[in-house]
Amino acid sequence: MRLTSLLERLEYECLQGKVDVEVEDVVFDSRKVQEGSLFMCIRGAVVDGHTFAKDVADKGAAVLVVEEAVDVPEHVTVIKVADTRYAMAVISAAYYDYPAEKLKVIGITGTKGKTTTTYMVKSILENAGYKVGLIGTIETVIGEKTIPSANTTPESLLVQQYFHEMVEAGCDCVVMEVSSQGLMLHRTAGFEFELGIFTNIEPDHIGPAEHENFEDYMHCKGLLFKQCKVGIINADAEHLEEVLEGHTCTIETYGIDREADLRATNVQLISRPGYLGIAYDLIGLLDFHVEIDAPGKFSIYNSLTAIAICRHFHVSEDNIVKALALAKVKGRIEMVKVSDDFTLMIDYAHNAMALESLLTTLRDYNPHRLVCLFGCGGNRSKMRRYEMGEVSGRLADLTIITSDNPRFEEPQDIMDDIKIGMAKTEGRFVEIADRKEAIAYAIHHGEPGDIVILAGKGHEDYQEIKGKKYPMDERNLIRDILKGE
Repeated sequence: MRLTSLLERLEYECLQGKVDVEVEDVVFDSRKVQEGSLFMCIRGAVVDGHTFAKDVADKGAAVLVVEEAVDVPEHVTVIKVADTRYAMAVISAAYYDYPAEKLKVIGITGTKGKTTTTYMVKSILENAGYKVGLIGTIETVIGEKTIPSANTTPESLLVQQYFHEMVEAGCDCVVMEVSSQGLMLHRTAGFEFELGIFTNIEPDHIGPAEHENFEDYMHCKGLLFKQCKVGIINADAEHLEEVLEGHTCTIETYGIDREADLRATNVQLISRPGYLGIAYDLIGLLDFHVEIDAPGKFSIYNSLTAIAICRHFHVSEDNIVKALALAKVKGRIEMVKVSDDFTLMIDYAHNAMALESLLTTLRDYNPHRLVCLFGCGGNRSKMRRYEMGEVSGRLADLTIITSDNPRFEEPQDIMDDIKIGMAKTEGRFVEIADRKEAIAYAIHHGEPGDIVILAGKGHEDYQEIKGKKYPMDERNLIRDILKGE
């Protein structure tokens, strides 16, 4: 592909060489450079791609895209831009022939609810006959192919590659999770979303290599609404004005507590042995009864979001109701049958806000006891540990403190931090470092009417210890425990 075509939607300065050259591929990993490559010099949190300029030139890179001058042979074309991450998104879109323009792209952002909502949307649209691609925290889905995810929102080059493959697979649309990091790092630049969704926001992802403060976090979430045609917003969410500041899209709303274009009323909790669900009447732009095989207020919000999106695809009421009943997400309030007497579920809640929302929701079902098993990740903020310990101590009848992904920390040190938060409450707890032993304890000590929640791991099927990932899927652990292994 000619370099001039790749640069057609980008402002740039040619520092040396010619722009009328042929480019074989676009890469940002120096190890993947080959003869004729265009190499993006990306500044990462640890590594600066500019330092590899000479190496990639020696490997045969034809073009370097930079933010500052680099010392490479004169025959190598050097293109200077203001931001190489933004430039990579625009160049990647051109390289794959602007695939987003051949799809209806739905982007969902928010602190929680993104993953469940993407699967709900996929289920509803596919039930209505659409072919839907998905990009999210758990996986990317392209036709029959699934690709495990490393990031909630992949790098822009990979996003555009996935879009291209979705077009080739015959997809009509794609629903994707859009993280604040993804927006901040321009991973979704270079195209326009058909619909942009805002679920909610609370302080999270604040710290080194993430967001410097809550204001920056809100600002980055808000970038989506300067890049979409229609914004669909949770009217009950806090900080709406800050997130929507400067938005350029048309706004629609959904909610429960405040007036909204789509609103849930007459909410009813549904509880049976081993089953928790919720039902409500939908009013406003659409009017019908909804029942979901998932508990709690957040499940209402997730389903409202999905319905608000699918309304734009003219999906029938019947298809929406059927698809919501079928939509299941691994590791998101995922009920696992272990007993006729009590309910056990797995959920990804891995911060204080998510855990508080989950436990508060489950309290509404009046369990005999609410038992919460969780750990916290190593090499992460200690504040998260204190907060999660305090939340569980306050809301659960019994907390089982265990290990999550200790990474390069000792599990006991992390557990001790969690206990600092627990100490602010009168909550009962036990500590069992080995997660399988902790789960076995929860199952073997379950009492009739209990709700037991295994929090933090969710869809993850590994445990990260000392730089290595070891296989560990809680569903397999539960199976082995029930077999007596």
